[in-house]
Amino acid sequence: MATEEELPEAAAAPAPAGGGGGDDAEMPDAAVPSGSHSDSSDSDSDDEAATAAAELRIQALEKTLQEQPLDYETHVQCLRKAGNIEKLRVAREEMNKYFPLTPKMWQEWAKDEISLSSSEESFGDIEKIYGHGVQEYLSIKLWRDYLDYVEEHDHSVSQCTPSGLSKMRNLFESAITAGGLHVTEGSKLWAAYREYEMAILITIADANDEEREKQVQRIRMLFHRQLSVPLADMESTLAEYKSWEAEQGNANDPGADFDGVPSNVVSAYKKANDMYNERKQYEDQLSNAGTFEGDKLQQFMYIKFEEASGDPARVQVLYERAVSELPVSSDIWMGYTSYLDRTLKVPSVVRSVYYRATRNCTWVGELWVHYLLSLERIRASEEELQHVFERAIQCTFSTIQEYFNIYLTRVHGLRRRISDGLDFQLIRQTLTDAAEFLSSQLSTKELLRLYAYWAKLELSLGKDLSAARGVWENAIKKSGSVFEVWEQYILMEIKMDHVHEARSLYKRCYSKRFAGSGSEICYSWIRFEEENGTLDDYDLAVKKVTPRLKELMTFKSQEEAKVEAYPNLNDNSNANDSSQKRKPSNNKQQPPAKKRKENPPKSTMPSDDQGSNVQSGHSGAVTDVEVGGASREKVMASIEMKVDSDSRTGKSSSNEPKPSFYNDNCTVFVSNIDLKANEDDLRRFFSDIGGATAIRLLRDRFTKKSRGLAYVDFLDNKHLEAAIKKNKQKLLGKKVSIARSDPSKGKKSREAGQTSQDNLPPSGGDDAKATGSSGPDNEVPKGDAKTIGKNTLFAPRALVKPLGWTNKDEKKPDVAGELKSNEEFRNLLLKK
Repeated sequence: MATEEELPEAAAAPAPAGGGGGDDAEMPDAAVPSGSHSDSSDSDSDDEAATAAAELRIQALEKTLQEQPLDYETHVQCLRKAGNIEKLRVAREEMNKYFPLTPKMWQEWAKDEISLSSSEESFGDIEKIYGHGVQEYLSIKLWRDYLDYVEEHDHSVSQCTPSGLSKMRNLFESAITAGGLHVTEGSKLWAAYREYEMAILITIADANDEEREKQVQRIRMLFHRQLSVPLADMESTLAEYKSWEAEQGNANDPGADFDGVPSNVVSAYKKANDMYNERKQYEDQLSNAGTFEGDKLQQFMYIKFEEASGDPARVQVLYERAVSELPVSSDIWMGYTSYLDRTLKVPSVVRSVYYRATRNCTWVGELWVHYLLSLERIRASEEELQHVFERAIQCTFSTIQEYFNIYLTRVHGLRRRISDGLDFQLIRQTLTDAAEFLSSQLSTKELLRLYAYWAKLELSLGKDLSAARGVWENAIKKSGSVFEVWEQYILMEIKMDHVHEARSLYKRCYSKRFAGSGSEICYSWIRFEEENGTLDDYDLAVKKVTPRLKELMTFKSQEEAKVEAYPNLNDNSNANDSSQKRKPSNNKQQPPAKKRKENPPKSTMPSDDQGSNVQSGHSGAVTDVEVGGASREKVMASIEMKVDSDSRTGKSSSNEPKPSFYNDNCTVFVSNIDLKANEDDLRRFFSDIGGATAIRLLRDRFTKKSRGLAYVDFLDNKHLEAAIKKNKQKLLGKKVSIARSDPSKGKKSREAGQTSQDNLPPSGGDDAKATGSSGPDNEVPKGDAKTIGKNTLFAPRALVKPLGWTNKDEKKPDVAGELKSNEEFRNLLLKK
């Protein structure tokens, strides 16, 4: 927002309407120096070139405004460049469609129009300019100009006709209402009002006594009203009042403060004077405040004092002073509108303030939300609500969440007023627009909220089941890989007792590759059939999900083998291996344990409900476990525990690519991340530079909570360097540290950037040997590996003896042996 000093230069010194170019252009020929005619022609050609250049600049600015009508700075430049008064008027009108003008801009506009014409025809237009200007911001100077202009140029006022007197007094009362409580400048409006009434008293000097006495009483009441208001220079106002009373024949002692003053006026004066003394310190601070917005904003905490005093009129005037000084301070506008909503609640005032607030701070989504709610409270028409909503969604906000909140606020309002005869199609269309505009940028949580709410309204208000299903089918088309979308769709069908439709959805999605372990939908289907289906339905569900669960479990076992083989190396080996954990290896020999893991023996699993063989894949052992009755539940719980544990490490499903190791050739390490941030937040953080191919947010393997660390891969070094330049920028209000990931450095230099894979035991291949040392001396003999106490989590598999192992098993390290019971199998998984 431009300040009053940032005035349009063309407005301060407008060119003549003819566009002659200034005083020199109007100089008679005789006044032109008798120099060379060639110099004169050169000067004329230069003027023409400058004029043409100025026209081109104005055309360019006008074109920019057509494309970006909300560009405030371009509007200001257009005002400054528009030398022609007609173009200047058009530029001002166009700017005021989108933004409020400063008081001084309104003053200059009115003066320019007055200089063009002072005829009666132009009086109405100029009066409108002043009337519009005093509504934008509180300005005592602009009010004084407005009052003076009407008093001088309105013939009905200047001739003191009854209609003119009534019009002028109403205008003065409006000015007193707007700024009469202004502590430091309000007395100027009161003085102008009294001067006008005194002038009328002089004009009716020859009138009858009754009319004259009535006018005297009107002036006396103005004095009494002013003396009851806490304003600056109250003593001089009291002295002026006593002097005026003396002129009317009411003698009093000038040396005595209250001699000749009615007792009720004295009481009101003393109270007002005490109020002024309480506020004087705040007014002094405001007058001494610096030009910085922060300084002024701090001094306007004076508002809290006024709110505590409990006078809404005084609070409102102080807020008006604040927004006039700090027009783009969203904090002040939010405080002002909130105060009106909870205290004043006058529809005309609330509507006006919200309108001005959203014109000054178009980028604050919360203001628009409160605006819509406030209009609904005062029972505004649907046309007005629709207009405000359309204005809101055309603005530019810093986050997609603000657009989302505005759309939801609009839908909530339509839902509440559906009983007033509104068409449900309005709700449906608004939700359709929201989904099209926001779905590609919303987080999963917000997207689910939108679709769930939409489907609920289709059922409850639209009474259209097919439309509700259509909402979820559309969601599946856009986000079919999100487990929660299917879950909510199925939940809707279950709530309506549509068992067949819910079962059909389970059959469509149980084999899909969802984020996480991928097993949740399988267990959900089984629970559904246990609660709603027949035995045949249950058997079919078990038959369908068992191969999928086996596949997931086998994959997780293989992944465990990669990170748990040879974990208990000596410190030096660990230090060297830490820099290689994320590097692929093609040439090193794999240890036997890893070979067994990558080639697990095949087994079959019966589909009947009496039992099935589950292949554990643990050290190559095949364990037969019954899956029936209570035994099936134990196996499912064991598998679920194992899969959930693995999912915390960020592993993908068995059918997806498994990028377990990374070379970090083009990767940044991000630390100090807010623990609430997720992958979508990081993706949006780097969206301005682009090129991000993968984001790996490190999480605790047990709690799944973020550790505040992440690796982000990029396409090339150009994008990588751009990402590093974002170091110390804020993500969710917290400065993040960004550095290039360098796996060639030792563990100590990368200690702050350890990934969740670094915390896992090293796998075979790369991690079996130290970096740069491939000789046999660096290999750790089986018998030399040691464990401390009972902690065997990071011990080599050859040293861990799970429950059920025998001496015979120890002689065959490639076979895990048979587990003797379901309980032992569960204990083995828990130990892992």
